[in-house]
Amino acid sequence: MKNDLSKVLLPDHPMYTGAVDALKQFHQAQANGVTGAELERLRLMAEQQFQAVTDYQLHALGGPAKPIH
Repeated sequence: MKNDLSKVLLPDHPMYTGAVDALKQFHQAQANGVTGAELERLRLMAEQQFQAVTDYQLHALGGPAKPIH
């Protein structure tokens, strides 16, 4: 597969900024003393969004990608 750098997500892309915002929400909740299921939910949301960005970037750069289900 030929690399198509035009498909790489830049830091200002909504998918990337959404992942950063989710991580900020997790850290803010942690700083505010949130615990338990709510904190875990925020952590999982941030993790999932960053994993989606990473998978997309790997695919755009021609690297290994997980099968899309």
